[in-house]
Amino acid sequence: MVRYIIKRLFIGVVTIWALITITFFLIRIMPGSPFEADNLSQSAIEQLESTYGLDEPMWKQYILYMENLMHGDLGISYKKNVSVNTLIARGFPYTLSIGLLSIAVSAFIGILMGIWMATSKRLAVKNTLLGIATLGVSIPGFVTAILLMMVFGVWWPVLPIVGLGSPANYILPVAAQSFGQIASIARLTKSTYSEAIQMDYVTMARAKGLSNLYITVRHVLKNALIPVVTYFGPAIAFLITGSFVVESIFSIPGIGREFTNAITNRDYTVVLGFSVFIGVIITVANLAVDIICSLIDPRIKLTN
Repeated sequence: MVRYIIKRLFIGVVTIWALITITFFLIRIMPGSPFEADNLSQSAIEQLESTYGLDEPMWKQYILYMENLMHGDLGISYKKNVSVNTLIARGFPYTLSIGLLSIAVSAFIGILMGIWMATSKRLAVKNTLLGIATLGVSIPGFVTAILLMMVFGVWWPVLPIVGLGSPANYILPVAAQSFGQIASIARLTKSTYSEAIQMDYVTMARAKGLSNLYITVRHVLKNALIPVVTYFGPAIAFLITGSFVVESIFSIPGIGREFTNAITNRDYTVVLGFSVFIGVIITVANLAVDIICSLIDPRIKLTN
């Protein structure tokens, strides 16, 4: 397993380097300057570009950025004159709190809903749950967020819709981020659970007189949840790093909204810094999922 982890970490580092390099040069080759939208004179723009080293050849800017990155310095925001490290440290706790709640809600409701769909004997229940799951997969996250805001914040104003000032503020953003994930997890769990429950070892366990609860926990879920856990790799990374649209709609000061603003304002260093940060989270999340799968089912060998 140690060899596998080292190999995956190496692949992750190479992937992050490629992400940084591609993002760096794509942003730099875009026409214009990040200071043009500030209604500054040409001489002021040139002075600012000289201050931040943007007048240097592109390859020199790249080498300097990589050198600073090796020391943990993600650069300075051109628009806010604040380090990218500070922006991440300031916004990530909000994004992380919503992300962790969304993960818990998505996993709990999605798995239970999937098992319910797979085991229910009532056709009406199955069709209703399947319809909800299909609706959740089909509706974009920003549409869900806007609908929740309109229903529970405007037409029936029982929940706050701006910021994270109280526990009640978390309900709508978490619901908006979780709805699509719940639907995907429920559909996947239904499929894998229905397949696992038809296996020979389940029939053998029933023939031995074992209880349905024991068979479900000890045999069925162990195999049915492996694809679900694998799905959680990118899903966790998405939920932890935040939904850009959801954070913007609910005015949450997380890294998602900062990232969106940085792209709009062409704040090069913020876009690069957040790309590095998100890339690291995705790499770690996928590696953690592989290890968890091997712990759930020891037959999975992490040797490739």
